[in-house]
Amino acid sequence: MQNAWRKLIKSLHQKKYRYEEKMFFVEGAKSVAEALQSDFEIAALFGTEKFFQEYNSAFSNSNFYTETVKRADLEQVGTFQTNEYALAVLKMPEKQVLLQPDQWFLALADIADPGNLGTIIRLADWYGIQQIICSSQTTDWYSPKTLNASMGSFLRVKPYYTDLQDFIPKTGLKTYGAVLGGTNLHEIRKFEKKGILLMGNEAKGIPALLLPLLHSQISIPAFGQAESLNVAIATAICLDHLRQKMT
Repeated sequence: MQNAWRKLIKSLHQKKYRYEEKMFFVEGAKSVAEALQSDFEIAALFGTEKFFQEYNSAFSNSNFYTETVKRADLEQVGTFQTNEYALAVLKMPEKQVLLQPDQWFLALADIADPGNLGTIIRLADWYGIQQIICSSQTTDWYSPKTLNASMGSFLRVKPYYTDLQDFIPKTGLKTYGAVLGGTNLHEIRKFEKKGILLMGNEAKGIPALLLPLLHSQISIPAFGQAESLNVAIATAICLDHLRQKMT
């Protein structure tokens, strides 16, 4: 692997340099192959002979830098302990795009763990949520841990980072927030075809300043003694019930 690319990829482990370069990287056969077929602009592709043999059709008409490398190269510059396929450097979108408020949005207030964010992106993709509205304090969408946990779903779900306190009222959408002690989620018999589901920080929940913006505070009923649920698991339960009861 050329030394200039090696240095660049290593720098992209840090948020500061990702945003300075306006680039990020993805790893592994599945995520890289999907990225090559996506709308994202590819800056460079590094793959082993095995990857190029198995996925040749994915980049047959490419016009970006491509290099055949050894497995050890991928493992030295990336985050995977084992990567026998590929790593791709992608360019960040030039600007955020806000989708029309005629659908369901997932909103995240200060999610701190990139693994949780990545899992939530994957859940959004599964349940047909096209955009996640993130507070400014939510962890970085393009961090390697987030992208790896999303399993390629970041290619289909769009982020929009903003001030939730300002954003939520402007949408005019009914907003549900997951809190402890709210209305039993399973007692809600129907949801409209558009709205916002707001999930809070792993330790602190939804910030107090956002609570007055909620049209409904909802809670997942507990049947045991656990103090709380992981935010990604709670998101999955809420999205599943929402989709079942949507009118």
